[in-house]
Amino acid sequence: MDIEELRTFVEVADAGGVSPAARRLGIAKSIVSRRLFRLEDELGVQLLARTTRGAALTEAGTTFRDYAARVCAEIDAARETILPAGELRGRLRIAAPLSFGPTHFAPVLADMARRHPQLHIHTCYTDRFVDLIAEGYDCAIRVGYLQDSNLLARRVGPIYGKLVASPDYIAAHGAPETPEELLAHQAVMQGTEAWQLTDGDKIITVRPQGRFKADNGTALVAAAAAGLGIAYLPDGLTHELLASGALVPVMTRYPPPPAGIYVIRPPGQHPARKVRILTERLIECFEQTQRVG
Repeated sequence: MDIEELRTFVEVADAGGVSPAARRLGIAKSIVSRRLFRLEDELGVQLLARTTRGAALTEAGTTFRDYAARVCAEIDAARETILPAGELRGRLRIAAPLSFGPTHFAPVLADMARRHPQLHIHTCYTDRFVDLIAEGYDCAIRVGYLQDSNLLARRVGPIYGKLVASPDYIAAHGAPETPEELLAHQAVMQGTEAWQLTDGDKIITVRPQGRFKADNGTALVAAAAAGLGIAYLPDGLTHELLASGALVPVMTRYPPPPAGIYVIRPPGQHPARKVRILTERLIECFEQTQRVG
């Protein structure tokens, strides 16, 4: 029984169809279909019921999927133990934020690919909240404050931000000086998120309101610079506009607490070595950045 056939079956089962599985694996749909046909032919049972909407597991497929996934995981672990020290191979699927990913994380991923010629790195840059398990990612890099979940997280570095607005907005509406006054202002924000502020050792949570919302930090920077409201943004996205005066800090007496940069992975006993090494490289990168800063 071919391991690639097992791996392909697990991807189709988890992705819900041949097309999304082919995209995950980075191969043609015809190859996925041939692997499934050979696996079903060898087993003598139908594992998947093909429909116009994709593929659904049969009863036999549901039972076999868990065994196949365990076999794939065991073989991956066995391969890791016999590889030369430091060498990585296989595929690493990562979800990274669009706002920070291309500038802050892409260089680390490129360097990792350079160091490990047999490692295939597939990265999705999006500010959408990716479901790692349902969409088949090995890990995600996330920025901000973590929500409770069954995912496992490792903090790789801090991230600092502040409340900012344009001089035109402040000239027209004034600048809030307290969290209570902030609630009377327009905010540009991702959705209905709460903002955390500090008052000495105390954390204050506020829920601002606004008519301009976007799921991308760069878009929120543009909205704040256009005078649409107050934004809570990471320093890495605003430092140039702050330096030029296009944006100015507001409510500096109540700074937001430092957020974090995290590597998130699905639950399991041990992270894959490729995820561990990515995490270590990111920690090194941000430690170096802090020392330089």
